[in-house]
Amino acid sequence: MELPASLRQAVDRILERVPLPELKQAAKTLSDRYRAELRDDRLHMAQDMAVKAYLAARLPATYAAVRASLGALNEARPDFMPKTLLDVGAGPGTVLWATSDLWPDLEQAVLLEASAAVRKVGEMLAADAIAARTVWQAGDVTVDLGDVESADLVTCAYVLDEIVPASLPKMVDRLWQLTKDTLLIVEPGTPAGWQRILTVRTQLIADGAHLLAPCPHQAPCPLSPPDWCHFSRRVARSRLHRLAKDAEVPWEDEKFIFVAASRQPVAYRVARVIAPPKSGSGKVSLKLCEPDGGAGEKLFTKRDGDVFRLARRLDWGDAMEPGTT
Repeated sequence: MELPASLRQAVDRILERVPLPELKQAAKTLSDRYRAELRDDRLHMAQDMAVKAYLAARLPATYAAVRASLGALNEARPDFMPKTLLDVGAGPGTVLWATSDLWPDLEQAVLLEASAAVRKVGEMLAADAIAARTVWQAGDVTVDLGDVESADLVTCAYVLDEIVPASLPKMVDRLWQLTKDTLLIVEPGTPAGWQRILTVRTQLIADGAHLLAPCPHQAPCPLSPPDWCHFSRRVARSRLHRLAKDAEVPWEDEKFIFVAASRQPVAYRVARVIAPPKSGSGKVSLKLCEPDGGAGEKLFTKRDGDVFRLARRLDWGDAMEPGTT
């Protein structure tokens, strides 16, 4: 997956004169903070150079994860076409770009972001490129949601890992109150990220939400540590991306986990592939999370005919239509 061409070009314009040694050091510092899931009451991107490092080293990956999560949401609710978006902890507008790519008729977006440096860059990136009427608001996601207006689609991507756990229930409750139709929360695909999503999932179900994706059921998650649910998207690295990370391989895999919940019930439930398929001659084994609440490996062979041909085309994260499992 790649960034939209207009976004990639806007990023290149911002980064074209940035000294590479400074960019590399800022990218390393930012990556170390993300990996450590550091909570020290400091913004990850408070300074201009940190924002530029994010554009070079993290934006392609977070965009890919958000766009894939939105795609799964869209598959579960193909009738859902949001006109308004509220993105909480918006960064430089990653969700805005992914949402506009999927739903170009989006009319209005409100983006809440605490860092002035990030808001400035986000506005620069979106200028003359995003059709939706876009409003950037300063605010802390844990305390500044009181006066925010509700939206058809509410999103919160790569934010919970920066929040003190004690603040999460109240924050999630407010996000659900602000959701007219659908709420999407995306987190890093780590065991800790999965646990945060499980906590949110449990709270949303208790509040009467209908899960859209990735879960095909509302029963307790059938996985247990050391296993955990997550997905992956392969991201193309630009030349500057590779230089900023001292990387030789022209791609990287971004692991992520998400939950999408709606006020509307799901028309039907589909099994989901929750691990990389294992293929062999005339056979493929898929690890599936099933609508009945179970999960496990299922083998498909040529004897299964059309079902095998379908299973052979599926990838990690894909949904398997009803009646084929």
